[in-house]
Amino acid sequence: MFTISSQHWVNQAKQLPSPYFNQRPVGTAISLLVIHNISLPPAQFGTGYIADLFLGQLDCDAHPYFHYLRGLEVSAHCVISRTGELLQFVPFDKRAWHAGASSFAGVTNCNDYAIGIELEGTDTQPYTEAQYQTLAMLTQALQQHYPQISDNRITGHQFIAPLRKSDPGLSFDWSRYFRDIKS
Repeated sequence: MFTISSQHWVNQAKQLPSPYFNQRPVGTAISLLVIHNISLPPAQFGTGYIADLFLGQLDCDAHPYFHYLRGLEVSAHCVISRTGELLQFVPFDKRAWHAGASSFAGVTNCNDYAIGIELEGTDTQPYTEAQYQTLAMLTQALQQHYPQISDNRITGHQFIAPLRKSDPGLSFDWSRYFRDIKS
């Protein structure tokens, strides 16, 4: 079971504070959970480059793909590795920079009111058992701490930015995930 501190960090997560966040608009309730995926380089896992990117420490000369990431300032609240390890980069009460141009239920700028969780993965490769377990426990803790995140306010990046993004992709088992958060 995960717990969330009064400073909005998961007590059981490895904390890696990102410089890429800002304040949420005054009076904005945290009311949406957005699930993403990421791998760096694409389809390579366990490299440590995701943390480097979110911490502003990525060596853009380390891999040819990273040229496209030069100057990018991006973060998510949490990343769940293939092994199920939970890393947290931004406290939940702050605005992480994960969704970009986005809209949910007619309300734009999802970063203002959403929590962003990245799964280490791709749109086409199955996620691991450990990732689903960690994601379910994290979701349960988030829903308890931020009750406006109901099941119908959990979505994928592909649904809030459909012309721009495709994650977490067809490989994400939404039915299984929703069963897991109820158990």
